[in-house]
Amino acid sequence: MPHRTIFAAALLLAAAAGAHADTVVVTADRMLDVIAGRVVERPQIIITDGRISAVGAQGSAVPAGARRVALAGMTLLPGLIDMHVHLTSDPRLSGYRGLEFTDSFWTVVGVANARRTLEAGFTTVRNVGSSNFDDVALKQGIEQGYVPGPRIVPATYAIGATGGHCDDTEFPPSITTPKTAIANGPEELRAMVRKLHKYGAEVIKFCGTGGVLSKTDSVGAQQYDLTEMKAIVSEAHMLGLKVAVHAHGTSGIKDAIRAGVDTIEHASLADEEAFTLAKQHGTYFSMDIYDDDYILAAGEKNGVFKESLEKERIVGLKQRETFRAAFRSGVKMIFGTDGGVYPNGDNAKQFVTMVAWGMSPMQAIQAATVTAAEALGRSADVGAIAIGRFGDLIAVAGDPLADASVLQSVVFVMKGGEVVKSAGSLSPSS
Repeated sequence: MPHRTIFAAALLLAAAAGAHADTVVVTADRMLDVIAGRVVERPQIIITDGRISAVGAQGSAVPAGARRVALAGMTLLPGLIDMHVHLTSDPRLSGYRGLEFTDSFWTVVGVANARRTLEAGFTTVRNVGSSNFDDVALKQGIEQGYVPGPRIVPATYAIGATGGHCDDTEFPPSITTPKTAIANGPEELRAMVRKLHKYGAEVIKFCGTGGVLSKTDSVGAQQYDLTEMKAIVSEAHMLGLKVAVHAHGTSGIKDAIRAGVDTIEHASLADEEAFTLAKQHGTYFSMDIYDDDYILAAGEKNGVFKESLEKERIVGLKQRETFRAAFRSGVKMIFGTDGGVYPNGDNAKQFVTMVAWGMSPMQAIQAATVTAAEALGRSADVGAIAIGRFGDLIAVAGDPLADASVLQSVVFVMKGGEVVKSAGSLSPSS
């Protein structure tokens, strides 16, 4: 009898919880089913306590007392995912200009950029490099409700070799700079992975080759050997963390794939052998092909080093050609923009570039939704309008499958069932 009494009480508590569940019903003219790659007419989405509990057609049963959001004339999409951002960076403060500000200034920059990114329709981002553990602080502030922003997967610092792309190479020997994430050799690298994980990293990022915005290195030169890369990857994977590698150069890309990294960032000089290796290993390419336009147009004004501008002139077009070749070859492609190298909040400008270089609009959108979620290992939570996933939805007024530039004008954003951006008549009603 006591057991029956306890069981009955539990049922009553569950029923009471269900009765007070926060429920919102969202309707629109059409919806993109990014899993099936098709358009659904007159959808109805029910979100209960922040997660999608039903996906059906308008006219289906609706829970009593549910809030309603009617998006007449709109196309509904899942919240977008950018797999490569730096929320605590501002491209207008490039080169030596960033030295004018105190260390904590960049956290404040991140607060502003997090809002812009969310309001642009990106409800999840992977922040792959930030000083002072600022991305962890930003994630915590968003999750505790202090500031608005997307769901953040933080890398904390990007790991780099002495004198490499992720080191400070623009100063003379008399100026000492912090070596927070500079490590060399397998044992140092394993220890560094553990340290970053300890302080909040949910993905590990390392610089495997030179880069564009570093002042002194060659953009394609390899900076960790295969043994070092394997140490990083094996340690991170043992801890349950995915690994992203900054890699422009051909040999560095191929060794990183052989080492087992999960995503290649930039991938500018990848060749056919790299494509084959990526397909064999299931490695994703994250290629920031919009950046070239912004860097060459605004870089000099923003203080970008002249050496970096010259490297961008060398690598920019080649990266776009590689993007097209990799996609045609069947490499898995994810949406990553390097936000912070261009203004955060303009992330959606890359969709047009991806379409111009070989993708259909649906394929570009899938790279920023279902495929990105898959690469994150979070398909149960984000990346599609599907039962069980977070109620992260966006809406646009036009047809993004006819014109990808429509995605630059997101008029409605919902994160976890809560409206965070709405225009006039799009406000929710009871």
